[in-house]
Amino acid sequence: MKASEIIEKVFTFGKDFHYETTCDTLKCGSPDKEVKKVAVTMNSTVDSIKEAVAWGADMMITHEPLYYNHMDEHSDESLETEKRAFLESTGMTVYRFHDHPHREKQDMIGKGEYIALQLDGTVSYPDIFALTRVNMNTPITPLELAKRIEDKLGIKYVRIAGVRDEKCTHISAMFGAPGDIIPELSRPETEIMIVGETIEWRCAEYARDAAALGRKKSLLVLGHEGSERAGMVYITEKFKELLPEIEFKYIECGEVYTYTR
Repeated sequence: MKASEIIEKVFTFGKDFHYETTCDTLKCGSPDKEVKKVAVTMNSTVDSIKEAVAWGADMMITHEPLYYNHMDEHSDESLETEKRAFLESTGMTVYRFHDHPHREKQDMIGKGEYIALQLDGTVSYPDIFALTRVNMNTPITPLELAKRIEDKLGIKYVRIAGVRDEKCTHISAMFGAPGDIIPELSRPETEIMIVGETIEWRCAEYARDAAALGRKKSLLVLGHEGSERAGMVYITEKFKELLPEIEFKYIECGEVYTYTR
């Protein structure tokens, strides 16, 4: 099957949204390449590309950009040029799969994260980009939830701003890097907000001051890769169901930071 035919199939996820522009385009290689093995990754790092090549992938599907800007606009900057040359040397065809999974009726990243966390609650997917809300059947403290996230998602440290030990029922999650989350965090119903990365001086300080003034508000910051990779693992399984004749494998890129302990 050609790479372009695979993409035509996987783009049926989120197909009902009207895309004036999208970053979900061909990034490298030929759309006519015959493909038997597809590597799927959260972030196409140099190491994850090497692992895909070692596995024998003909094609890679990545959630995040290759060239350090959202639309993958390649410049003449030396590192970008070197990475592009390295990627081209692999012979793989590379496509981006970012907007389509987030625009599915049930955000596919959020759904994958919810499944991995095994939360006991009712989940909803409002028509707001990358937003998932959970109404817990059994209240949980932000500290308990943070520990659960570390355990279920394999994140080394979850940072907490705001309340830590009060039982909460209403959770909102905007995984990845949604930017300004104040509109969602400030909703009276929102008690715990989960985010990948955020604006610390604005959003984290909002949560801290809200807690100090007696409001039940908590912000949990997971880090970008850790907050979305379970979603991409879930998506890999959906690809396998959609195209059983193609071999898919999820390639783990790991978290971007290392720690002193």
